[in-house]
Amino acid sequence: MPETHSLIQQAERHCESQGARFTPIRRRVLEMIATTSGGLKAYELLDRLTQEHAAARPPTVYRALEFLIEQGLIHRIESLNAYVACPCPEHAHGFQLLICRHCGRVEELHLDDVNDQLARRARDQGFRVERQTIELLGSCHDCLAARREPTLHAQS
Repeated sequence: MPETHSLIQQAERHCESQGARFTPIRRRVLEMIATTSGGLKAYELLDRLTQEHAAARPPTVYRALEFLIEQGLIHRIESLNAYVACPCPEHAHGFQLLICRHCGRVEELHLDDVNDQLARRARDQGFRVERQTIELLGSCHDCLAARREPTLHAQS
């Protein structure tokens, strides 16, 4: 995932090109999400935001989250009810999320052939897809490697 500074710059350019207002609160919410390797829940965001802006309330956070989702700058992790930054908002197609159940790390994939097959099947069934979320829960490379390493006691 790009570093937070470049992600924010990318978000600014994206919003400017869309004619969307990237307010300081929206920016700060995106920064908070981007600096977390896993997802952040809305109330975790609210807790962090109220430390900086005492007047922040749930609607403030939810409006910012809604805006960031609409702009493609974040994704909602349905299974965790949390939010993660999107490293490539210009990618207008569907996406898939790899979620590590051990460390919480979230990686984004763009397997367009999977999205195309799903869209085609839905269309064949007379169904119009409005939103698609594909989440794969498992273990990341680092966690798998850590589980394979022998413990210090086993080496003695």
